[in-house]
Order: sequence, then C-alpha cells, then structure tokens
Amino acid sequence: MRMELAASLRWAARLGFNEGVDNHFSMAVAGDDGAGRAGRFLINPFGWHWSEITASSLVLCDVDGTVLEGDNKVEDTAFYIHSRVHLACPAATVVMHTHMPHATALTLLEGGRLEMCEQNALMFDERIAYDDEYEGLALDAAEGDRLAHKMGNNSLLMMASHGVLATGPNVAECFNDLYYLERAAQFQVLARSTGGTLRTISSDVRERVRQQMGAERCRVADRHFTALRRILDQEEPDYRH
Repeated sequence: MRMELAASLRWAARLGFNEGVDNHFSMAVAGDDGAGRAGRFLINPFGWHWSEITASSLVLCDVDGTVLEGDNKVEDTAFYIHSRVHLACPAATVVMHTHMPHATALTLLEGGRLEMCEQNALMFDERIAYDDEYEGLALDAAEGDRLAHKMGNNSLLMMASHGVLATGPNVAECFNDLYYLERAAQFQVLARSTGGTLRTISSDVRERVRQQMGAERCRVADRHFTALRRILDQEEPDYRH
C-alpha cells in the first residue's frame, strides 16, 4: 500500500504533474483491526519533492490532523482537501490532487470543459464534476467540504483557476485516470490552438463507448501501473524503502 502510493508520486514527478513541493496524493487505510477506513489516511509529507518520496516517508494521519505515524508534517491545504473528500466520498479510497499543466489550463477558461471529442476524453464521459467558482486556498474544513460537495459521486473534479482532483478505489485506477485526463487535456489544448473546430461524437457512440470503457478501465489501469512499477523497480528502487 505504501509502496504503491510512493510509486505513483515518483511517476507523477517524472511526468511533471507536480509544482515543486506542492500538491498531494493520499490513501485511506483501515483501522488496526482491519475493519473499515477508520478516518485515517496516508499522505505525502510537507516540504518533500515528489521525486524524493519513499514508502517510509509517507505520513499517516487522522481526520483531525493528528500525525499517527511518521516524522513529518502534513501541509494545511493537503489536510483540509483530502480529509474532507475521504470522509464525504465513500468511493474515494485514493485522492490525488495536482496542478498538471494541460488539465489545469482547461480550468482557466471561462466555462472550461473537457469536451467529449476524442477517445481518451471519452474515458471520463459523465465522470467529471466542475467547480466553476475559485474560493481561494483550502485552509479550513469548510472549503474542503465545499470541494467534496462539488465532487459528489463523480470520480474527478476540475477546479476553476486551480487544478484537478482524481479519486478511485485504488492507486492504479486513480493514477490511470490522472494520467489519461492530462493526455486528453493536452490533445484538446493543442487542437484548440489551431483555431479549428473540435469534432463532435454522437450520443449513441458516446453511450457505447461509456459501456466499453466501464469494462476496460480497471484492466487498463492494472496493466499500466504494473508496468510503471517495473520501471521504477529497475531505475529508482529506493522508492520501496
């Protein structure tokens, strides 16, 4: 569990998803008896670049902000966003927040949306919520609750003038969504830069692809993340420690 989260942070650093030592990934964990999530989660430590993260450097804290394991601190906005999303969204075992460039670029557009005009984008058809009102830094529970409310039962949240939140049942599926969201956004930013008109895809085809993607997403995520772990095991094996 710790190694998977550390691996996802290392790869996000390689891909340029992070801003310096900002942004955060977390994973809810079960209590000591193995039952439930018990309001506890692992998260990357404050002040560490993602390329430095190891399994042992991750911090375990509770929803009150108390550090239960680890010698490091949790950054305030990380705590207020992640703790509230973990509490409010039952499917959010893993929560990843980034300011990755192309997806964030879409959040800077008035009414910015990921358009359902391309195959990668169709992975997210009817799975994205949009927060169109930037409210400043998440420095209290109220802002975390507002973001969690905006996300609702969706897997992803596009945050106006800010960045993105991805959630999932495990690290592989959450990271896979984050990766392909950035790819889809990159293609759309490039397409928009030509001044041309984006293609449209019929509702019938979109419905068929939603069903196909629903069956394929978890298998693709497992293959993808397994391959990424193999590469890290060869090139950056220290992430496991």
